[in-house]
Amino acid sequence: MHKIGLYVHVPFCVSKCPYCDFYSLPNLSDELLDRYTQALMAAMDHWADTTDVVADTLYFGGGTPSLLGGERLGRLIRHADARFQLFEGGTPEITLEANPADDLRETFCRFADAGGNRLSLGMQSAHAEELQSLGRRHTPAQVERAIRDAHDVGLANLSLDLMLGIPGQTVNSAVASVHRAVAWGARHLSAYMLKLEPQTPFGQQPPLLPDDDDTADIYMAVMDTLDRCGFEQYEISNAALPGYASRHNRKYWVGDAYLGFGPAASSYFDGRRFSYPRDLAHFLNNGGVLPEQDEAIPSGSPEEYAMLRLRLAEGLADSDYLSRFGTPIPAEWYERADALPDNLVSVTDESMRLTREGFLVSNSLICHILGV
Repeated sequence: MHKIGLYVHVPFCVSKCPYCDFYSLPNLSDELLDRYTQALMAAMDHWADTTDVVADTLYFGGGTPSLLGGERLGRLIRHADARFQLFEGGTPEITLEANPADDLRETFCRFADAGGNRLSLGMQSAHAEELQSLGRRHTPAQVERAIRDAHDVGLANLSLDLMLGIPGQTVNSAVASVHRAVAWGARHLSAYMLKLEPQTPFGQQPPLLPDDDDTADIYMAVMDTLDRCGFEQYEISNAALPGYASRHNRKYWVGDAYLGFGPAASSYFDGRRFSYPRDLAHFLNNGGVLPEQDEAIPSGSPEEYAMLRLRLAEGLADSDYLSRFGTPIPAEWYERADALPDNLVSVTDESMRLTREGFLVSNSLICHILGV
């Protein structure tokens, strides 16, 4: 039986970034955080009582999960282990997202003591002026301090986030941010292009951004720089030193099962996708129980599987597709992919994959290949 992933959404932030469309709320109190922790454990109990699965990854995302504090994070890790046997049969990957603006040393210490072993910091940029343009609370010096605190308590598996195509960014400034991240000890780097979501302040009053061509140049330069630093790009926006690709995130892209807990958290389980409402009160007041099954979204189609696999640098392989669906990759997909320019798509007798240049226009290429 494949081991599943667990995702815990923590919908709290000190302040809301102007580009962020994730479900998060600014109001915090110890009482609320305690109630929320209890609701998360109730949600875990609901699934553990009704299914027979074990997990090997646990990811705390948000929002700002580090705001739970080390004691509550430790309780959640121990509860996940008790209900899903996290620590049986090997070392699980347990990741915490954190905002480097906060004093995190004690949180990191307790997280590590409970078995946490991977940290994802929202660095975004190594330049103070770029961070200010994004409305971020932290400075580059605070990123360095957080990394030093993490290393001091033994959290060496460090992932840093960068944002591309942001106000004032150039190829040179983006490459400099990559070099700074590598010098600070990053073993994994996620480089996301800024997307203007309609309901955010940036979406309603867009800032001046690099144009599409400049953003493409920034993306290519960042990934080329990571190549030279010994990183391997394994997904459109993710690269890692050998052995440090995210085990949890890979589950999303290869179609493995995972359970998400918390308002707006999504799950893929038993061939179906479903999510909690974006409503904190609903989650707190319903014991973590999911909506009725008929509200779930049917999933698991060949097209969806191919869309996710083509986000990976390894692409879509005949052997994996055959193992999952009992048939080879449809011939018409191969024909459409083979007709595309070689600089965008690479096709062999056994697989197809997008090139780095193809990743820049992945949505249109994938839709064309699949005929959707």
